[in-house]
Amino acid sequence: MASRTGTAHVVTTTRKYKDQVYRTHLLRRSYREDGKVKNETLGNLSHLPDSVIDLIRRSLQGETFVPTGEAFEIASSRAHGHVQAVSLAMQRLGFASLLAAKPCRERELVLAMVASRIVSPATKLATTRLWHTSTLAEDFGVSDASEDDLYAAMDWLLAAQDRIQKKLAARHLKDDGLVLYDLSSSYFEGSHCPLAKLGYSRDGKRGTLQVNYGLLTDDRGCPVALSVYEGNTSDSKTFLPQVKRMREEFGIQRMVMVGDRGMISQKAIDEMSEDADVAWITALRSAAIRSLVEQKHLQLGLFDEHNLLELSSPDFPGERLVACRNPELAKLRVHTRDDLLLATEQSLQKIKARVEAAKLVGKDKIGVSVGKCVNRYKVAKHFELVITEDTFTFTRIAQSIAAEAALDGLYVIRTSVKAQRMDAPTCVRTYKSLAQVERAFRSLKTTDLKVRPIHHHLEGRVRAHIFLCMLAYYVEWHMREAWRELMFADCDQQAKLTRDPVAPAKRSQAAMKKVTSLLLEDGTAAHSFQSLMQDLSSITRNTCRTNNGAKDAPTFQITTTPTAQQKRAIQLIDQIKP
Repeated sequence: MASRTGTAHVVTTTRKYKDQVYRTHLLRRSYREDGKVKNETLGNLSHLPDSVIDLIRRSLQGETFVPTGEAFEIASSRAHGHVQAVSLAMQRLGFASLLAAKPCRERELVLAMVASRIVSPATKLATTRLWHTSTLAEDFGVSDASEDDLYAAMDWLLAAQDRIQKKLAARHLKDDGLVLYDLSSSYFEGSHCPLAKLGYSRDGKRGTLQVNYGLLTDDRGCPVALSVYEGNTSDSKTFLPQVKRMREEFGIQRMVMVGDRGMISQKAIDEMSEDADVAWITALRSAAIRSLVEQKHLQLGLFDEHNLLELSSPDFPGERLVACRNPELAKLRVHTRDDLLLATEQSLQKIKARVEAAKLVGKDKIGVSVGKCVNRYKVAKHFELVITEDTFTFTRIAQSIAAEAALDGLYVIRTSVKAQRMDAPTCVRTYKSLAQVERAFRSLKTTDLKVRPIHHHLEGRVRAHIFLCMLAYYVEWHMREAWRELMFADCDQQAKLTRDPVAPAKRSQAAMKKVTSLLLEDGTAAHSFQSLMQDLSSITRNTCRTNNGAKDAPTFQITTTPTAQQKRAIQLIDQIKP
């Protein structure tokens, strides 16, 4: 019999049996015999994966396949996944329309700068150079932007700040709601900006010029508005303008303002007391707490059975005082004070030895050395210091130490909010929610957004830079909330309402399990915000060309496949709601 020749092909048949569909894949060859076309079955391919069957089918149809590494080369590879996450978060938040209703070049540049602040914070010059290491410049359409273009966009942003903040306030603040406010500072590089002044440094940079900025947030810590002040502006001077701003700019007529003990001054309280629509929550300073104890309005023995009690005092007419005692905080302060006292004594002893050895002589010189010592450790009030021209002695004041120790772990919330509206535990929780603003400052100032050091010199550029960082934190804040299940964070935020308001904030058992094991329940890695962004950056977009093509041959792009956890991260971002 003559050998059979002909074209091979794959034939697929389908049949249905008891609601089940069965497919059969046969390798067949067509040939002519005696002038007729016949088919010969060469094999059953049904046991093979569908992908392999498809390759066989396509190969028999004339397609040529080569190993992947031989088919094309990668011309460039850029980090993409973290850019994708930020871009998607912005889309979900309607961030572009928040900046401006209509597209414009400046808006696109600001969008890119905000995204870049989250992805890789740097100076404006470094930003333009870093853009091309990721897909950010391409995706935001700013590949051709220069440093001068960014400065022009910052000027545009500053002019739009009031309008943008009004939109944020309308979105997140409500009449008769809570508003959190706090002030922080950042140091300067340079000395020519009118805002740069010497003042109380929250960065620990004494003697360094700085700028102050106040942040308004909603009750969750979501940023709404920012104000920038000269570096020597005190906290209390910034508070009443914020109350006025709430009404005149944001249209909020009734509110509860929350600020720390250094923020809401007696002057501000006196002024707000004349306005029934403005309530406030703050805390007493140590001197005022000590006065309550000395006047017997606050009896420490009552804390033997309770860690929270409400009281009143004629010194605070028409106000509520909620006293709290935290035993754990008391132990910590005892330990801290003992360490400071010991360190002070050791330093003073060295000064005393120098005086006795006649190596340090003169009342003024001895006084300078002693002053540096006690100012360093901040416990001078607990020592009796005696300085002459050639002698120096010191002793602990036991009574002073005991009086301070009696107040360890004790703090008092002061508020005008009526009990019918907010009970004592809720007042405490509300005051402690200022920690949300502190978290914002940490993100702004440290590893996340790096608002400091400030390199700009023009006042407007400094204001625009800090506002830009706030907008970046606005996006980041929503990303953090969306990613709680993937991070070292509590997922059940409502559970906080049932915890002891006086006790230090603690992670839930579920969160602690993530912290100790470094794993999620599915065995994948738990993350910080930074590490999750870094993990997402491993999703790359590769520009490829065929190996046999010319260097100017058309290219195509391939994005690497994300892991299951990376897919979940993107899915969670896609669930963000403004």
